[in-house]
Amino acid sequence: MQLHTPNRPKGSSAASVQQGPAGGRQRDTRPKRPSSALRRARSKGGLSRFAVFAAPGLLAYLAVVLVPIGMTTGYSLTNKNPFNPPTRWVGPDNLTSLVSDDEFLKALQNTVVITVIVTLVTNAGGMAVALLLDRRGWLYNALRSVFFVPVVLSAVVVSVIWQAILVDDGLLNTMLRQLGVSDPPGWLSDPSLALYTVSWVIAWQGLGFCVVIYLAGLQGIPQELYEAAAIDGCGPRMRFRQVTWPMLAPAVTINTVMSLIGGFKAYDQIQVLTNGGPGPGTTSTLAFQVIQTAFNGNHVGYASAMAVAMLALVATVSVIALGLLRKREVSS
Repeated sequence: MQLHTPNRPKGSSAASVQQGPAGGRQRDTRPKRPSSALRRARSKGGLSRFAVFAAPGLLAYLAVVLVPIGMTTGYSLTNKNPFNPPTRWVGPDNLTSLVSDDEFLKALQNTVVITVIVTLVTNAGGMAVALLLDRRGWLYNALRSVFFVPVVLSAVVVSVIWQAILVDDGLLNTMLRQLGVSDPPGWLSDPSLALYTVSWVIAWQGLGFCVVIYLAGLQGIPQELYEAAAIDGCGPRMRFRQVTWPMLAPAVTINTVMSLIGGFKAYDQIQVLTNGGPGPGTTSTLAFQVIQTAFNGNHVGYASAMAVAMLALVATVSVIALGLLRKREVSS
């Protein structure tokens, strides 16, 4: 007797069962979904691989950044002085004392002046130089390297070179005397000029970084935008305002935030060029004041409070600037 097998619709589970040569059944060839246990094992394997690769960087960040910040915050709440034990808990007294500390307030004022000058000079100068170097040719490639050389040099080396140029009997004043200037300025010895001279040196060294970032932004602008603007009758100034400036918004964000951070943490140039002088605290910055208080005055607790205040100030200014500039990127 022959059994009648009803037809199965296509796409049913039996469609994937293959018949053997003798009509026997073979194994199901449909792809099987991995079990939940297998998926969990794969997930754990991915996490373990991520942990292996991320662990060195995380440990370095923990040891170099997070642990020192935690230790500094703890010291700021004490009167720690390694040469005058014992260490006592003073709470927020160190932080509140900063408000009435004339030296700290003067250093804060100098830091703000340096930061503003460095941010404006590096961004304006970097964009101008980048526009001039945004051309093809071996000469422009060589000039790009020349402008970037100060960035890779140590701040101490740069400061020593500029000190030889800017001291009263240095190269610059010698040239001015030969040109007929009988009493050239004291670039580093005049209290009214020293702060601006140091700001210029810091901005000069950071100029090359801004040039590279702006050049990368300029080379990423599609030429079709300039061609369309030229067809619409836009001149060079209008093309800069309507095409170049909006498209450089990400580069402006990077350079501005980096310049702000660089200005706030200026120390090496101050130490080499003026050592905080020529008058009392004339060119002293927050970073310089922290080092002097901690290592020359041995007041580690009070210096730690300065460092915590400096960290909070830099973080606040950077976050605000980043938020405002990112909004401009979106609107552009």
